[in-house]
Amino acid sequence: MNPYASFLAGGDALATIRGTAARLEKVVHSRDTDTLNRAPAPGKWSVRDILAHLADCEVVFAFRLRQALAEDYHVIQPFDQDRWAATYAHYDVRAALAVFSAVRQWNLALIAGLKPEALTKLLTHPERGEMTFQVVVETMAGHDLNHLGQVEAILA
Repeated sequence: MNPYASFLAGGDALATIRGTAARLEKVVHSRDTDTLNRAPAPGKWSVRDILAHLADCEVVFAFRLRQALAEDYHVIQPFDQDRWAATYAHYDVRAALAVFSAVRQWNLALIAGLKPEALTKLLTHPERGEMTFQVVVETMAGHDLNHLGQVEAILA
């Protein structure tokens, strides 16, 4: 099950994840630090927080993708995003974007080198059940679109 499937809406997952870093760079490029660090409302994430979250998630996806390929019936380890977010106030938005972009390129290189049958490899998420490697890629894309929409709305 992909909880972000509605964001992807049948679109091309690979094209989406290829374009996310550039889209993020474009929307934050000329913004000042105060704007990027300002939460849109109490208890909501700022653009900095969202980019730090995306950087963390890309590291998590890097591990998940590689473990899924290396192990039969890999079981994904979930994480509590709110607990991880407790440190985001200490991060620099541009550093977060750089980490996201670099790890995303590394993940894209991995995915590009796969044989088609690798996309059907099964793994399990304890909260979402059994899925294929392809669903993990689609989850990445839907997750990107969800947070891109948030960033663009904050900066609009």
